[in-house]
Amino acid sequence: MMHVIKNHTGWIEVICGSMFSGKTEELIRRLKRALIARQKVAIFKPKIDNRYSKNEIVSHDLKKIKARVVEKPAEILNQALESHVVGIDEAQFFDENLVGICQTLANMGKRVIVTGLDQDYQGKPFGPIPNLLAVAEHIDKMHAICVICGNPANFTYRKTEEKEKVVVGASDIYEARCRNCYVPPEENEREKE
Repeated sequence: MMHVIKNHTGWIEVICGSMFSGKTEELIRRLKRALIARQKVAIFKPKIDNRYSKNEIVSHDLKKIKARVVEKPAEILNQALESHVVGIDEAQFFDENLVGICQTLANMGKRVIVTGLDQDYQGKPFGPIPNLLAVAEHIDKMHAICVICGNPANFTYRKTEEKEKVVVGASDIYEARCRNCYVPPEENEREKE
């Protein structure tokens, strides 16, 4: 049975930005407020993200909330039908089907809150986030602090040599950088030659 909230308009909120900008912390804050308001909340995270916990969303400052672990966006739809609020962390790790799932949930009258990196370590649009930004009613672009100069940071710099698009890690692998201090990987390679 699909749970549709009568006389209620659903919507999509996207919280995006670089690593260490407080995206997950903000998601947890919004979800806890929904729980205080006695709303039914379903919280999801991708299976690939097991940095701090297997069954919790955990911010870098170790704030946490229980979550369901899923591999594919379709699992979210099936498990969120009875909820008023749906939280999805690390959305960049899901495929493009997440956009349609979020739209379906919003069309059912649900508040859908999604977090994710809007750019990968190369400074390129990442996963379904750009398309979610296009259809979201509310967007918050979060900024970290550049570890080099202290300016607002919009980029995620990878400190290691891996070339894969997805390498799950934290401050051991990544750091936040501003536009002036960020060095794209291809320029970094040229400097080493």
